[in-house]
Amino acid sequence: MERASSGPFLRSLSESVPPLILQSDLSMVLETAHPRFEEMRDFLLPFAELVKSPEYLHTYRITPISVWNAAATGLSVRNVLSTLRKEARYGVPQNFETELKTWFGRCGMFRMELDENRLRLTCSKPRVFRGLLHDPELAGLLEDVDGKEGISFCPHGNRGLVKERLIHLGYPVEDHAGYRDGTPLEIHLRGQTIEGNPFSLRPYQVQAVESFYKGGTALGGSGVVSLPCGAGKTVVGMAVMEAVAAHTLILAPNTVALRQWRRELLDKTHLTEKEIGEYSGENKEIRPVTLTTYQMLTYRKSKEEEFLHFGLFEQSDWGLIIYDEVHLLPAPVFRATADIQARRRLGLTATLVREDGKEDEVFSLIGPKRYDAPWKDLERKGYIASVACLEVRVPFSEEERMDYLSMPRRQQFRFATENLEKNAVLSELLEKHRGERTLIIGQYIRQLEQLKSELSAPLITGKTPNDEREELYQAFRDGEEKVLILSKVGNFAIDLPDAQVAIQVSGTFGSRQEEAQRLGRILRPKSDGGTAHFYSLVTEATVDQEYGEKRQRFLTEQGYSYDILTPETLHEGGGCL
Repeated sequence: MERASSGPFLRSLSESVPPLILQSDLSMVLETAHPRFEEMRDFLLPFAELVKSPEYLHTYRITPISVWNAAATGLSVRNVLSTLRKEARYGVPQNFETELKTWFGRCGMFRMELDENRLRLTCSKPRVFRGLLHDPELAGLLEDVDGKEGISFCPHGNRGLVKERLIHLGYPVEDHAGYRDGTPLEIHLRGQTIEGNPFSLRPYQVQAVESFYKGGTALGGSGVVSLPCGAGKTVVGMAVMEAVAAHTLILAPNTVALRQWRRELLDKTHLTEKEIGEYSGENKEIRPVTLTTYQMLTYRKSKEEEFLHFGLFEQSDWGLIIYDEVHLLPAPVFRATADIQARRRLGLTATLVREDGKEDEVFSLIGPKRYDAPWKDLERKGYIASVACLEVRVPFSEEERMDYLSMPRRQQFRFATENLEKNAVLSELLEKHRGERTLIIGQYIRQLEQLKSELSAPLITGKTPNDEREELYQAFRDGEEKVLILSKVGNFAIDLPDAQVAIQVSGTFGSRQEEAQRLGRILRPKSDGGTAHFYSLVTEATVDQEYGEKRQRFLTEQGYSYDILTPETLHEGGGCL
């Protein structure tokens, strides 16, 4: 969590001492007090995942998916191993090096290409292929198998299913079979926005588009671009639309996000109202650019019936499908995506972390990570706001502490999360940031309803009608409302560029993805260049604090650190850094 900044531990380290300790269980330990800590953290970020982040020692692990995503962005095993050998204090364990070489080596072993009108799957190591054919599910998806030569064919409809099965068996497929062009549609980004403000792609956005599209060749056209909220993922999506120049289907997490896409398309491209359709509960428009939601696509009258709107995938000759907030992709849409591999697919997200562990499905059915920008790099260059992250540990009252200790563990989390002592801390934070536009975000409606009553502030939940949500968001943008209370709808794409403070009163267990999304609500650069503040209120010495530490792990990996405060240090002015 917090980095050490002084003391004998720091003084005992010198730059000449290698900062990494590699272990035979494929974990890596990095000392946070080392002079080159940040350099090594940035080196590990593309191919390793942070799993523990206590004060002095951060523990990372490598996984096949983390390695394959890194390889897709151009990282090589030679570069990784040469740096590890140089920076590992006690050397690189033999099995560590072997596993890295194995996982990197599997990239490109399987290759899918178009052979006349058939899909040919080849394996550069036929012996491996023959072994995998003992898997009945894989064998059932292929035809005309030549195990001796490592060659087989698969029906076009099995393209995604073959890739999905092979990734589960531990082998990524390089898909070079290409894509349908789709119905042509000229899309041009404006030289400037309607308001007259200069608009052009930032350098990292240009790189993201090029990394995804790869000049229109079969080498690109499917995959994920990962950028923090506020860094312009929507702009990247529109620039990809311009490059593909075809009818486009855009999937968004909710109706609010859908309509934000519509506004952005009208503002930053030459598309007209008539060219953009909304396919929602209120409208069923199918136009050259059509926007819908995951909820719409997964709607069905009962669990026994078919999904009513899956036909949308085939109701136009789409040349591109954009999955906004792809980390939220629901299982039924995964299945549909397996059937539409001949269309270009772009996933946009702040983090590929999925708490259900389905990163492998994103990899096989949407595509590998094509571009990922370290958050702190973008902050240093002024593309996103600098943020002070603060965790306020709030004690229980003596009576509530006794109640908490007597509960079964499964009840303790919610009880600790809804600790009434947080309300006084929240009021003090609002007073400290009086006049600043502040979002209060939480998990439990009962807790938020109580805060709405106490603070006389508007509350937006999943049940709030879309028109009312839009009015409240606009009032917040215009400065008429300084404080908004949000349920989990605050986790998703909402365009509130002037939000300066976010206060999290409760979260979803240890969801790293949720923490990243909530911080993202205040990452847009501030007009005055000031620092934004992200507070997380947790109940001290409870499972609420334990899960809070887990939620922070992804942001710690990105270079953020949380200063620890108590109600007493708030009184001393510690809340405004």
